[in-house]
Amino acid sequence: GLTPSYEQKKFSDPEKYGKLRLIASRDGRENSVTVHQDVNLYSTLLDKNDIVTHQLADNRCVWIQMIKGSILLNNQSLSAGDGAAIVKDKNLTIKSSEPKTELLLFDLTN
Repeated sequence: GLTPSYEQKKFSDPEKYGKLRLIASRDGRENSVTVHQDVNLYSTLLDKNDIVTHQLADNRCVWIQMIKGSILLNNQSLSAGDGAAIVKDKNLTIKSSEPKTELLLFDLTN
């Protein structure tokens, strides 16, 4: 029953380097795009050996989609094109294994 809408924003590389940048959320917080789903979508760009962390709240899960490069996700290797679902781990550590690594992290209801 929602009125169709469209929203577009540009997030510069410096906004995403070395950190998880919120790019879409239900409430549009932190200048993210508003989506009508219970999701927080993050993007990051990492140099080799950069580390970012993410903590899951109760009843949340994560999907990681690799775009470029490779990472160690809680010591599990992932590379470009890989995806991973995380349901039980509450604390995620993502360490880049090569320069110019890019990924998306979807924080969803479980």
